[in-house]
Amino acid sequence: MALRTIRTEGDPVLEKKSRPITEMTPKLRNLIVDMLDTMYDAMGVGLAAPQVGILKRLVVIDVGEGPIVLINPEILETSGEQTGEEGCLSVPGMAGQVTRPNYVKVKALDINMEEVEYEGTELLARAFCHEIDHLDGRMYTELVEGELHRVSYEDEDEEE
Repeated sequence: MALRTIRTEGDPVLEKKSRPITEMTPKLRNLIVDMLDTMYDAMGVGLAAPQVGILKRLVVIDVGEGPIVLINPEILETSGEQTGEEGCLSVPGMAGQVTRPNYVKVKALDINMEEVEYEGTELLARAFCHEIDHLDGRMYTELVEGELHRVSYEDEDEEE
């Protein structure tokens, strides 16, 4: 479809709480396709609707196992702990150490507006937390332990 412009840190839309989605529309279906295309083009593993300027509770994720679409996602359960490098398409070229749960269970609606549950560990658990934070106007930079540092996208797989 179309690549969307990714909003960057400092854009007020990234600090706002997103609204729940009540119905699937052709416009929303197009947004999901655009968000997936935009995420893949930017070599990210996740993208939340506020990052493309849309205050809706919508997230797309792909950690290499195929795309996951989460509408109105909620975290049901977390356990364990992992600390690792985290970056964000809205903070290009930067990364920092962030501690997140190592296991996350989420509930959401899929593209057919049917309830689904996903469980994830490691990178997927991190992506669930990171993207859902975006829906509440929170950036990973608030959680960074120490300083952000520059990263080269050619050398590493960068997380969203």
